[in-house]
Amino acid sequence: MPTIPWTKLADAEPGAEVVVMASRLEVRSLRHVPGFLRASLVLLRQARAADGALGVTLRAEPLKRTFWTLSAWRDKKALYAYSATEPHRSVMRGKRAVMRDSTFVFWEAEAGDLPIDWPEAERRIAEN
Repeated sequence: MPTIPWTKLADAEPGAEVVVMASRLEVRSLRHVPGFLRASLVLLRQARAADGALGVTLRAEPLKRTFWTLSAWRDKKALYAYSATEPHRSVMRGKRAVMRDSTFVFWEAEAGDLPIDWPEAERRIAEN
């Protein structure tokens, strides 16, 4: 599956600081890839409708059993509200058993720097 391109969801105030979150998620086995991919698309749909979401993108590397997310949020409160809301909360709880490694990084950026590109997200994840 190719990368789902950055989708701009809302504008932030010019010059505003926004919260960026990038993740790298690896499942234990190739047999877990289809279910995790379906779950990822459900959560992408949820993020696109979430209050405070400014932009999102998803990249899947099925043969490597790896999924990447990159999103920008108005503030931490909006990001945490999304992650605590259904279906995100239940999906992630249910997928813990099939996860091998997960890395999450958070940083602040200026709204004018959006969208953040994948090389920047990968660099920050590698440094974590």
